[in-house]
Amino acid sequence: MTHSDPMSDAAAVHYGEDRTAPMVVHNMGFLLDRLGADCAPLQFLRELTVNAIEAIQALPESKGEVVWDFDHSHFDLEGVFKLAIIDTGIGMTGPEMERYINRLSSSGREQSVEGNYGVGAKISAATRNHAGVVYLSWKDGKGAMIHLWRNPETGTYGLRQLQLPSGKYAHWAPIADELKPEQIKDHGTMVILLGNRDDEDTVAPPPGTATPSRWIARYLNSRFFTFPEGITVRAREGWQSENPDTNILRTVKGAREFLERHKQTAGTVDVGDALAHWWILKDVEAVSQASGANLPGGHIAALHHDELYELKTGRQGSAMLQTFGVSLAHARVVLYLQPKDKSGRLITTNTARTLLLLDGEPLPWGDWAERFREKFPHEITELMDSVARDKKSADYSKSIKERLREIEDMLRLKKYRPAKSGPIRITSDLTMGAPRTTTEEREQRTRSRRGTGGGREPGELYTLFVVEEGGQPGREVKDRFDVKATWVSEADVGSPDRAAHYIRENNELLINEDFRVFTGFIDRWEKLYKGVPGVRQIITEVVHEWFEQQLVEVIYAVDFLRGDKEWSESDITTIVSDEALTAAVLPRYHIEMAVRRALGAKLGSVKERSA
Repeated sequence: MTHSDPMSDAAAVHYGEDRTAPMVVHNMGFLLDRLGADCAPLQFLRELTVNAIEAIQALPESKGEVVWDFDHSHFDLEGVFKLAIIDTGIGMTGPEMERYINRLSSSGREQSVEGNYGVGAKISAATRNHAGVVYLSWKDGKGAMIHLWRNPETGTYGLRQLQLPSGKYAHWAPIADELKPEQIKDHGTMVILLGNRDDEDTVAPPPGTATPSRWIARYLNSRFFTFPEGITVRAREGWQSENPDTNILRTVKGAREFLERHKQTAGTVDVGDALAHWWILKDVEAVSQASGANLPGGHIAALHHDELYELKTGRQGSAMLQTFGVSLAHARVVLYLQPKDKSGRLITTNTARTLLLLDGEPLPWGDWAERFREKFPHEITELMDSVARDKKSADYSKSIKERLREIEDMLRLKKYRPAKSGPIRITSDLTMGAPRTTTEEREQRTRSRRGTGGGREPGELYTLFVVEEGGQPGREVKDRFDVKATWVSEADVGSPDRAAHYIRENNELLINEDFRVFTGFIDRWEKLYKGVPGVRQIITEVVHEWFEQQLVEVIYAVDFLRGDKEWSESDITTIVSDEALTAAVLPRYHIEMAVRRALGAKLGSVKERSA
């Protein structure tokens, strides 16, 4: 008996010309479920919309319509709303659907790391619709269907067998035109999302979704900057209403149309390897009322191929805008960073399309923020100045500086910098009597911060320890006390029920004038001085001054720890966080004593008034 050579020609035919057995996936259901968990809850809207757009672009004229609606046939027969997307694209035959839909990483369009992966809709939609995703497609006037589902017994994803009129079973079946939606004539596709149960209403938004009656349009407008010319996108809203004025298909145009329609002014700043597109919107209340299916101001995102990535809204959006220098009025500002397409540089996304990547690395938000601040648009500066003027808050900085200079030695360590003719000798390997991090470690730490709003620290070139002999020549560096504090509304702070927010990039402190500790303090003293004309304004100024000093002193004193090996940059960030600054003003005894003395000097003591 002879044994065949595993490297024989016969074996080569079996394994392919390169003599490699193709890798297969064990337990595909587990893999798909895991990948689906990495997708955002509404990611399927993006994936199926892009598939529909590409199907239309495959037509010679590249014109057509994409509609998000409910499947009217299913509702008429079962009385349950099932979400569906309809396109008037090129359509697919039964064999084509079997080939493309039942294979992971398979697509009717060309696949590339910069474009279609062939996995998005299958992962984001199928894993959230175990009962199935039904494809009805017409091509050259003939219709066919397939049913992609998760077998409830085995947990396997794949095409469900369909029973034909002959009694046989197949993975695709021809269908009658009675199921064809009105938008489709000779070619097009409808994809129906069945959810996880037969009685599940899949048109209803997931819990917590913004603007529930317009959730589909809202998502698409926040994901797409604009849609290709010749393609119209619409989405159903108010589907449960019997009123034809509210139960409508709304045209979705993307973020650009809304921003351009409501802008006061706009522009673009070149930040090196990206373009920063900015908009100042008109009156916040008017824009907010008009937004509905669109995002209002106060958000920031990355822009690539007319899509928005890494969108930050609400508190996160305000905080990110502040790192770019928009410290006030950020509710009226929108900023999109568009990486430049450069030869040799790859701009792509992760598989779940939650992140935009440059050569496989996260976006350099910190570098972009620094360059934007260097070329800061004067229009945004004027907007912030107008808001600051409207506040008309008193300037307490001079008196605070004078008081803090009296204890400056307690708050700060002396700093020194290298200088060829310096009168003293310094060393760069010690700080506060302990070994400093090495240059290599500092550079590595700096590089790691660039993707999260960091950059080289101003103090990196300075040393904090003087030696009597050895070392290099140097001289003392005089610190400048230049923390800018501004009292603003809670909306401008961007953090609900927090005392203040520190923007390190601008060395700016935004103090929440609506914070209940401050307002409660003012209310209490106003009652004690009841009847004094203009007393609330006087009390407000005194209370603000002393709480401002408390907060500024925290920022000023933190540099005592900066650079020490026991305090990393993340530690420093924590100690000046919104929560930490709030904790700094919760103890009130010493503030009470200071306010009592100041008001006594201005208004007379409370005891004298009650006597």
